[in-house]
Amino acid sequence: MDFATIIGIIGAFGLVILAMATGGGVTWFLDGPSAMIVLGGTFGAALIHYRMSDMLGVFRVMKNAFLRRNTRPQEMIHLIVEMSRTARRDGLLSLEGLASRQRDPFLAKAIRLMVDGLEPDKVSGILETELDWLAERHRKGAEVMTSMGHFAPAMGMMGTLIGLVQMLMKMNDPSSIGPSMAIALVTTFYGLILANLVFLPIAGKLRTRSGEEMLVKQLIIQGVHAIQLGDNPRIVEQKLHAFIAPRERRSRYDD
Repeated sequence: MDFATIIGIIGAFGLVILAMATGGGVTWFLDGPSAMIVLGGTFGAALIHYRMSDMLGVFRVMKNAFLRRNTRPQEMIHLIVEMSRTARRDGLLSLEGLASRQRDPFLAKAIRLMVDGLEPDKVSGILETELDWLAERHRKGAEVMTSMGHFAPAMGMMGTLIGLVQMLMKMNDPSSIGPSMAIALVTTFYGLILANLVFLPIAGKLRTRSGEEMLVKQLIIQGVHAIQLGDNPRIVEQKLHAFIAPRERRSRYDD
């Protein structure tokens, strides 16, 4: 579980609700038609812009903003170095049983390709192609959320214009002008809240998660390639340490 995302959402919405309650009352900001315009308009515009499969896929991808399942780069480096030691001592076939015990399907596939005896360049090519399409799927999910973040304020403005028209049509009743104007502005408020506290932050978190996952999978590709070349485990570790910041490097060979 990613507590930063959860704390951010709870904290942001909590402070907004507190400010609303302090200023008069939360119920002043509750309006069903306004919510329908913003939510319905945003999702409708997104459906026009993207395929249904893209919209359904983004909801599956959204869980990555709340769940942290990626292996840390340093942990992956330690695992690959251990694999290098085993392969150097007992041969590549000794890694066969390791594939079935991996939670990461990408690492399991890399091990199987290596054990099957494919040439290093072919293994790297297959894994790089899979990585490219994985990055494309992640990009699509973040793009959909970003687009919804752009649509929501526009839908809010549209709802405000609708409210203003309705208000002007009732100018003969001065007592209705204030409440009608307030409801019109609430629609813009909904659009801004959804865009800046939900859609755009989640899109940014998805891009961050994708970058972290791509880094780990690049480590796997380079590590498997080094193992197939028969590099010394110390050399394998040094190659993989180049992917992370110096302060994060922990060598198992340090005295």
